[in-house]
Amino acid sequence: MPAMSEPIPAKETPCVAVIGGATAGAEVAARLADRGALVAVFDQNPRPFGKIEDGLPRWHVNLRKKEYATIREKLGREGVHFVPNTKVGRDVDFAELVNDWGFTSVVLANGAWRDRSLPIDGIDAFTGRGLVYQNPFIIAFNHEEEPGYDGPRFAYPDGALVVGGGLASIDVAKVLMLETTRARLKERGLEASIGELETRGIPKILATHDLVFEDLGLAGCTILYRRDVEDMPLSEIPEGATPERAAKVRKGRRKILEKAMAKFCFTLEPLCAPETAIIEGDRLVGLGLRRTRIENGRVVTTDEVFERRGACVISSIGSIPEAIPGIDMKGELFDFSDWDVGRLEAWPTVFSVGNVVTGKGNIVASRKHAARVSQGAIEAFLGLGDGHAGEEALAGAVDEEATERVAQAASGVAGASDAERSALLERIAARQSAVGFDGFDAWMERHAPA
Repeated sequence: MPAMSEPIPAKETPCVAVIGGATAGAEVAARLADRGALVAVFDQNPRPFGKIEDGLPRWHVNLRKKEYATIREKLGREGVHFVPNTKVGRDVDFAELVNDWGFTSVVLANGAWRDRSLPIDGIDAFTGRGLVYQNPFIIAFNHEEEPGYDGPRFAYPDGALVVGGGLASIDVAKVLMLETTRARLKERGLEASIGELETRGIPKILATHDLVFEDLGLAGCTILYRRDVEDMPLSEIPEGATPERAAKVRKGRRKILEKAMAKFCFTLEPLCAPETAIIEGDRLVGLGLRRTRIENGRVVTTDEVFERRGACVISSIGSIPEAIPGIDMKGELFDFSDWDVGRLEAWPTVFSVGNVVTGKGNIVASRKHAARVSQGAIEAFLGLGDGHAGEEALAGAVDEEATERVAQAASGVAGASDAERSALLERIAARQSAVGFDGFDAWMERHAPA
């Protein structure tokens, strides 16, 4: 195999399909193209920004711009062919893509989009009837004000229960508190944008009108968390950390959470796990909970049970990969035989990278290993200062070692001949034509949200 810096001979061209065009997909596509590979990037959406666009709440304006520019540059490189509005398993059969299209290898970089089900038997029957899941909730919040948006819409009721922990659950709580506060101010004839409330914080905006939060008559939302406050994974304890270092990180977690609660006026109830659903009529109106405690770092249930009722329950307990027909699952993840390159036993030319391997859907986890993210960057990400200055430290970095391993493995498969490469290009072009794609820059311009 030629050295990485040498172009691959034209008659031995690796032809790689990358499924998913966002963080990990764009990075591996660029690395493959730089090796001389022909790369087709398939994305289920019109735009390739994944959770940068759909999972990152819309107030992260500058971080979005920086991430968008990074992804566009990588997907706009010579040798990369973008195929939008194409979901594997829906528009293109997975086995057909691997075996029949003419690709020499396939890289799964399709992320983690499926909400982990709330662990109560039969609870999903109440989705839309008191139960809401985080991914569609945030997607709707991000896009509902765009002209032409035709996806699901959600109310922002006061007194909601948010089940989860970590950055994603805080994002959900922030959305609820910002929207309910804005609505109450509007009832008083006072205007405040989501951006203003998020940047300055609810108490400061209220103070400009000689108000405090209690004046609004809001109960606020509550996060229900099965561990203790200092266990919340807002920052990671580095591997091999001393007891002193671990204790410092835990105290930092508490500080982050307390700042968030003070600025956005939500509450947290730790050490409780959902166990039963409270149903009235045909709606979920609350949860039966069991008190927990932490022993040697593990969650242990106790005999104490209690109830919490709320206007709705929003589950934010994690995102996992969507199943693809033809790929075996092991629990919530694909059944990988080699986790280093995300290889599947039944598909020797298929590799995987990013959140589809880790099973993490959080944007920070997908951009940079948590142990390398500073507390200051996390606080900036959560908007705990005056705005988001400093959150750019989370941008522009991926798990480079994992991405490089996958790029090497995918480009190391026997290449295609000129004739095979030409036939593949025709097939790619036919799919692009079927969805109306007429060039990367023109397409991106045409599909930019208003």
